[in-house]
Amino acid sequence: MLNLEGKIALVTGASKGLGKGIARVLARQGATVVLNYPPFEEYPVNVVDEIKKDGGKVVVIKADVSIFEEVKSLFEQIKDGFGQLDILVNNAGTSEASDIFGIDEQNWRRIIDTNLSSGFYCSKMAMEMMKKQLYGRIVFISSMVAHRGALFGHVHYAASKSGQLGFMKTLARTAAPLGITVNAIVPGIIETELLFETHGAAGVSELSGNVPLGLGKLEDVGNAVAFICSDEARYITGASLDVNGGMNIR
Repeated sequence: MLNLEGKIALVTGASKGLGKGIARVLARQGATVVLNYPPFEEYPVNVVDEIKKDGGKVVVIKADVSIFEEVKSLFEQIKDGFGQLDILVNNAGTSEASDIFGIDEQNWRRIIDTNLSSGFYCSKMAMEMMKKQLYGRIVFISSMVAHRGALFGHVHYAASKSGQLGFMKTLARTAAPLGITVNAIVPGIIETELLFETHGAAGVSELSGNVPLGLGKLEDVGNAVAFICSDEARYITGASLDVNGGMNIR
């Protein structure tokens, strides 16, 4: 039984989608979850209510993690409120249905900053806290496209997700002597709001038909994150864990 009692866990972009599922699972395993959401979204009342209904502990902090000044403020609030951070899940991310012909500089920077730069900003601040503790877990939520490329455009999204894996592997070497592990979860086709927004119902149906185990659920990714953050995974670092239902076997 995984036990995260006493751990403080920050999940970025946790108001919906994968972040929501991850936050719920970590809270169920005993962690106090710092649930981050961006200023342009509504307060995630439903997620908070679900976590509390399950007996979990949650604190909500609004911040756009693609902006370094807001990340610094986010971590100051964590320091003031808890004095520690044990788990960072770099989940914040987005995409859009565009190929190379439809992407301009603004689109490119928005996706790269949201998906990749945010992970750098948050990991930098987390490392400063975790190195003093000689303990920590940093997890990136990447994507299957990091390994195989996106099938229908989304070149900026695929670039950001591949970049996460290179960043993760390199950071793992720096973090290991400090008692910090750094890993990535690599989901496949998971039932999220973003999936339906970018592919549509017909596209999702077509994609899921090619997955041996069918469409994945939020808890499938949340359970993988909980494991990689547990003491049972203390000797795993620099790894990318596939959670794709057999769609991409490597």
